[in-house]
Amino acid sequence: MEDRKLSVADRMQHSAELSTERAALVKATYGHLFWAVAAAGVGAWYGSTSPFILNLLSKWYGWILALLVINAVPYLAITARHNPTLGFPLLLLDGFLAGIVLGPAVALAAYMTGDYSLVLKAGLITLLVFTAVTAVIWTSGKRYSAPKGLIGGMFIAIIGAVLLNMWMPSGLFGILISAGIGIFGVLLLVYATSDILYDEGIDSPIIGAIMLFSGLFNVFTAILNILLAFGGGDD
Repeated sequence: MEDRKLSVADRMQHSAELSTERAALVKATYGHLFWAVAAAGVGAWYGSTSPFILNLLSKWYGWILALLVINAVPYLAITARHNPTLGFPLLLLDGFLAGIVLGPAVALAAYMTGDYSLVLKAGLITLLVFTAVTAVIWTSGKRYSAPKGLIGGMFIAIIGAVLLNMWMPSGLFGILISAGIGIFGVLLLVYATSDILYDEGIDSPIIGAIMLFSGLFNVFTAILNILLAFGGGDD
């Protein structure tokens, strides 16, 4: 497949027939992403419950160390992407360490709400976004359609927001916030997926998984911050 430079609008409405190799690469990318997200979940739990990590990341030098590490590990993973012994474990390490860095935010959310309900809600919204786009990718075969991913993802995000509100009531405003951020996450993933499809420099699922993981990481932190801002103080 030729390397294409698409505008933002093109990325959101483009459809293409993929080669067998490229279709397999995209599916493998989302498979790798699943494990990176799982590792991040473990890291976030550890980072939010470990006194050592919370104390370290409360210091300026702790954050400098964290920034150095979470930027160095993805670089090492990409460098070792064709090494089956090192590439995938480094991807998992990247997810785990990113989760640890989220530890203080997760702990703050738990403290403000008295439990992990807010964190759970943010995680479930992120999971809905990931599941929606992944389902489209895995069922599309060699025919990729950005509109299909957008429509399917947005539908699941809206339904998910309504269902979450039934389980954890937050009112109409809460539904709109949850659905809005979910839709934004879908847009972000579909946009990033187009890079994997058309950039011939992405020759390993590890590179694609790191790109998509960065997007999901930002989506989760945005969801958590917004939920804290609008719902963290509710009794």
